[in-house]
Amino acid sequence: MQCDGRLSAERAAEVLGENPRTVHRRWQALIGDGTVKVIAQPVRPDSVGALLLRIKVLKGKLDALTAALAARPDIPFIDLSASGDEISAVSFTEPGSRDHLVFRQLPATPAVASVSVATVLHVFSEASDWRHDVLTAAERAALTPVRTPSASVPPAVSEPGTGLGPVDADILAALSDDARTPAAAIAVRTGHPASTVRRRLARLMADGRLSTQVAVDPRRLGLFIDANVMMQVPPDHLDAVGRTLARHPAVHGAFATSGAANLHAAVWVPDLAALYRLITEDLTGLGIAGVETVIVGQAVKRPGR
Repeated sequence: MQCDGRLSAERAAEVLGENPRTVHRRWQALIGDGTVKVIAQPVRPDSVGALLLRIKVLKGKLDALTAALAARPDIPFIDLSASGDEISAVSFTEPGSRDHLVFRQLPATPAVASVSVATVLHVFSEASDWRHDVLTAAERAALTPVRTPSASVPPAVSEPGTGLGPVDADILAALSDDARTPAAAIAVRTGHPASTVRRRLARLMADGRLSTQVAVDPRRLGLFIDANVMMQVPPDHLDAVGRTLARHPAVHGAFATSGAANLHAAVWVPDLAALYRLITEDLTGLGIAGVETVIVGQAVKRPGR
């Protein structure tokens, strides 16, 4: 499903050499118990940037501030540190703008002891790029759809700032909570003809304007340690190190940022021993000048969860 969130059980069974009924039954179990959730990922416009926030919180004020941040649609990620006194969050904003949350709201909040902000300068990989490393290269290639951008005429009327027509926007909205929703169900929900929904859905996928992400509970995969690793990397090494980390199977997000720690990586590993090996072995020899590691105590808000 990480290769194609709308993959059919029959196609998966064919590639993996399994019984279609077995595949379907296991998928239903994984989705039913909350282990995985397949969500739609519309393409984010270039006009939307991101800030990485580290918020130190006074004792006893953590829950209220976390709930207030989680209610904001412009904040898709919130983690609480294992130490219980720091919130890590991602905030979407207009690049270069004087963000109201950062400059006014957080500093004026009595619960906040301090705020540090880093601007995301470059994305090497993000959560939707992460793959559970169990398929062969041939299996992954067979299961991943090939994008074939269409040269057809775009919708005559587009939603402001999206480049999407109203039918496309309705389809994306219908898929926002479950990207595996059948076309027939989308047609009933939106009121558009099923044939139109199927055609526009196929076009959105082929054009790359709609992708899917499998939001997964990493603990069910034996990955019990969630951590954010912040590194200081000399400029002449930054791009190479970022690309190397993006390919690492433990990394589910790697970003070049402003600030002294100019490379951030989010990692999932089985235990503390594996985290120690990642820092002392996998990060050595890359030219990294310094490392700070924050272990996540609770993932409060992430796409699909």
